[in-house]
Amino acid sequence: MSMPSPRKIAILMGLYLSKFDEKGIKALGFKGSVEAFNTLGYAIGAKPASIKNYRDEFDPYFNNPRKGWHNRSLREHCKLVLEEYQTLDFEAFTELIKSVLFENYTVEKFINSLVQKDYAETVAKRLITGKAAEEFFRENYSYVPQFEDFTLKDTTLLACGFDFKLERNSDYYCVEVKGLQSKSGTITFTEKEFSVAEKLSDSFALYVVTNFAEKPTPKIIFNPLKSTLRFVKTEKLVSQISFSATF
Repeated sequence: MSMPSPRKIAILMGLYLSKFDEKGIKALGFKGSVEAFNTLGYAIGAKPASIKNYRDEFDPYFNNPRKGWHNRSLREHCKLVLEEYQTLDFEAFTELIKSVLFENYTVEKFINSLVQKDYAETVAKRLITGKAAEEFFRENYSYVPQFEDFTLKDTTLLACGFDFKLERNSDYYCVEVKGLQSKSGTITFTEKEFSVAEKLSDSFALYVVTNFAEKPTPKIIFNPLKSTLRFVKTEKLVSQISFSATF
C-alpha cells in the first residue's frame, strides 16, 4: 500500500478506532478515547475533533456501544476508505497505523527483529513526547507573548539540543519541547539539552505540553535551569561487548 494522504490518514484513524474501539485504544497505549483524539490529531497536524468525527461516522458499520451518526449517510471519501481497509484484521490494521505515524517504521521494526532491542515504549508515549507535542508547539507558539513576530525554524532533525529556533532580527530563542500525558509528570533532558540550556540561559526556553489525556495545555519556562525546577543528574554505566578477528 502506498502512503495515504493526510486526510486519508485521519479517516483511517477514525476507522481504526471505530472498528476496534477499546482494543485499538489499548493497543496504541492510550488511556482513553480523548487522549487518542488529542494525540493522534496533533501528531498528524489534524484537529482532534476530526479524528473523533471520523470515528463517529463509521460507528454504525461496526458492533460497538456508541450510536454514531446513524441518521447520516457515509460521505464518499469515507466510503472509499471503508471499502479499501475494512477487511484488515486487528494486527494488520494496527501495524498500518504505526507505519503512517512513524517515519522509517518498517526499517525500525526490521532492526528490532535483528538486535532484539526493547521497544516497550508505547505509540502514545512516543507521540506525546515527540510528534504530538512538537506539532502543538508549531500551531500555538505565536500565542506566547515573548515570541510575537518571531520566525520559526524547525531544528528537530538536527540533534542540536533544542527543537526549534525563533528569530527576530538579532534576537532569538531556542526552544526544547516536551509532552506529558497528565497535568504533571517528569521531563528529562539529555546531556546535550542540559548543556545547551546552560550555555544559552535566558535565550533557552522549555515548552511543556501537559494533559494530553484530557486537554493539551502548554507551560513555558525561560532559562529552566535557573527556575523552580530541580534537575537531578542520573548516570548509567554501559558495558559494551565487541568481537575481533585477525585475517
